[in-house]
Amino acid sequence: MKTEAQWTDADGFYEQLLDAHLGLSQAESQALNARLILLLANQIGDAGVLAECIAAARGVPSAS
Repeated sequence: MKTEAQWTDADGFYEQLLDAHLGLSQAESQALNARLILLLANQIGDAGVLAECIAAARGVPSAS
């Protein structure tokens, strides 16, 4: 799992993400996040890496 920043415009991405949520209800915003997570997970495509990412997001120490 990569933990160092891999992008050159993190602020631009964050702004896009916030803009995508404008005008949405909480339920619509949660659905957008779920769809985005699934699309990004598909781009990663590695079950082991995805499991590490989930553990890291929950704050669980890595087993490796």
